[in-house]
Amino acid sequence: MSKKKPISDSPGRFAYEGLDRVIHEKARLSIVTSLATHPAGLIFNDLKDLCALTDGNLSRHLQILNEAGLIQIWKGFKDNRPQTLCMLTAEGRKRFIEYVTVLENIVTDAVGAEKVAAEEPKLSKGWSPA
Repeated sequence: MSKKKPISDSPGRFAYEGLDRVIHEKARLSIVTSLATHPAGLIFNDLKDLCALTDGNLSRHLQILNEAGLIQIWKGFKDNRPQTLCMLTAEGRKRFIEYVTVLENIVTDAVGAEKVAAEEPKLSKGWSPA
């Protein structure tokens, strides 16, 4: 009878391939999270305040997210003043949920590791501290 290898021993178990590099950058994660919690979208200045970014920094990150198909950018006017509205696309929302799912797996792994780390390591004979 063959024993099945534990999942933790499988190749790439902790590679977390689902961490979307476009979303994972700190400023873009702030932007996507803000937009995910505001389904009707956010005006540029509101988004800038929520994410604590400068105009130029926000503009550049919005461009990257737009090119990746994660957000849509709408231009309009209110009280004769130009406005920019940013919203997550359906694809952006899907990829964000996938990203968050991977983060949940990372937290689960980290909590499990903390429980194991609390135990005294049991090394076989022949091992010594380096």
